Amino acid sequence: MLSRTADNLFWMCRYTERAENTARMLDVNLQMSLLPQDTQTREGSWLGVLRISELQGLYQSKYAAISPHDVLQYMVRDPENPSSIYSCMRAARENARAVRGSLTTEVWETYNTTWLELLKHLHTGLLERNPGEFFEWVKFRSHLARGVTIGTMLEDEALYFLRIGMHLERADNTARMLDVKFHERGSNAAQNGAQNGSQSGSQDMRAEPTGTAALQSEFYRWSALLSSVSGLEIYRKVYRDVITPDRVAELLILHGDMPRSLLASMRAVADDLARVSNQRSTETERRAGMLCAELQYGRVEDILDSGLHQYLDHFLDRINDLGNRISQDFLVPLSA
Repeated sequence: MLSRTADNLFWMCRYTERAENTARMLDVNLQMSLLPQDTQTREGSWLGVLRISELQGLYQSKYAAISPHDVLQYMVRDPENPSSIYSCMRAARENARAVRGSLTTEVWETYNTTWLELLKHLHTGLLERNPGEFFEWVKFRSHLARGVTIGTMLEDEALYFLRIGMHLERADNTARMLDVKFHERGSNAAQNGAQNGSQSGSQDMRAEPTGTAALQSEFYRWSALLSSVSGLEIYRKVYRDVITPDRVAELLILHGDMPRSLLASMRAVADDLARVSNQRSTETERRAGMLCAELQYGRVEDILDSGLHQYLDHFLDRINDLGNRISQDFLVPLSA
């Protein structure tokens, strides 16, 4: 397969996955903002949305303050934001248009219709009128594109590059979500500890909150994180118990049966890399295999003891390295 074609397929699916992940994140954050919160907590929650996408600096160069309305506009509509839903769907459609000959008619029509419907929804104000409905539409169109792709395309290199892009983006997003949410928990715990005169354990990610209000806050926070990756019902089936940070981390990092976990995503990347293997990709496959093996045989206790933030930060570095190596080995190399 030509590098340019593989590149378009890879990024077509990656941008679609990114748009879905952004919609999930914004939808859950919007729901959480309806709960009783102080101003600092509410602003920190929306700031977390920007931090997940590494857009805090760009946002602050355009807006004077953090507000739900401005963050939503920036993350959905702004064509200058490369990670906005608008930008991602536009890029996905343009990549699909460039490789129409490698796609089935159903796949192309799905991407094209999604783009046209997005323009209509933004023009008619669906986001402002009913943001929940808009985010559900984004998720549905992503599900539809994925289903049509799997159901109509020949299982060859084109499909493998599509899946590599999707799962690489999914692993990146899940790691970022976990990192930011656990960081927010640690910051809140530190603030509460300082207010209570506590000098011990406030930075411990496994420290349990005290008091009914704190327990309710913890429950809603972890429920929101699980909902953002369609993991709340899966958590209940797997653990059949109260939601705890340890188990949330275990489910989203090490549980191979959870579709959006790091292990499930990296296992899919490693498998599809083996299917498109070429003479230059040996080292890329080795690194993907090593990362997959570490996740498969890892223990959440070891990850938490060594520091979850450090672990996820290192994981994101390795994901970024894999993306660059895949571009060098198979696609159009990224500009330096």
